Amino acid sequence: MSSIRVALVTGANKGLGFAITRDLCRRFPGDVVLTARDEARGRAAVQQLQAEGLSPRFHQLDIDDLQSIRTVRDFLRKEYGGLDVLVNNAGIAFPWNPCPSRVSSFLSKLTAPPKNPEVKFKPLAWLVEISEELVGLMNKFVEDTKNGVHRKEGWPNTAYGVTKIGVIVLSRIQTRKLSEQRGGNKILLNACCPGWMRTNTAGPKAPKSPEEEAETLVYLALLPLDAEGPHGEFVSEKKVVQW
Repeated sequence: MSSIRVALVTGANKGLGFAITRDLCRRFPGDVVLTARDEARGRAAVQQLQAEGLSPRFHQLDIDDLQSIRTVRDFLRKEYGGLDVLVNNAGIAFPWNPCPSRVSSFLSKLTAPPKNPEVKFKPLAWLVEISEELVGLMNKFVEDTKNGVHRKEGWPNTAYGVTKIGVIVLSRIQTRKLSEQRGGNKILLNACCPGWMRTNTAGPKAPKSPEEEAETLVYLALLPLDAEGPHGEFVSEKKVVQW
């Protein structure tokens, strides 16, 4: 097993992922792997960082492709014996009018009684206890959207917001499972909100740059090895946010 630590960032060829990779290359005590779905764009991003005097490694990764995920897994096992830091950044969103409060708005929809009495949403705290229910809920949103009834069923009109709530709840579920495993408390797992920033997804009118909003993610990635927290939390502006 290699003694070199390794951090991997998904969706890192542009925007927030690129900013996170750049900062980790400067500050992380080990290797940083920049991954991207498109190999040409990923290698171009690596060359840009190399021109700045940084030394990221590159590996192709499409998080929607199971074989691609397995290939990266095998690479990490062979080269490093595992993985020290994962920044699960990759994601997409269709162009729309961005609203910085979209996630909190959806939280209230799930925790408050729905307008449609036939919709039987469960409180988020309950979902954390049963992971299968979260999968079912996300699948229901997909099917309701395909059938054009998502608004009638009480969903907001944003796939981006729904998926982000799913990520937060999934993080809580995974934290619980880690705590149930022997030695699981050695792994810190958190969800975080980097904020509204100027990217292709959020548009040019956002108040902050990807470099500014990368601070929270890099803060979590650089937590000391003996740190006990934050763990299983939702973090924004380097602070734990109650939800």
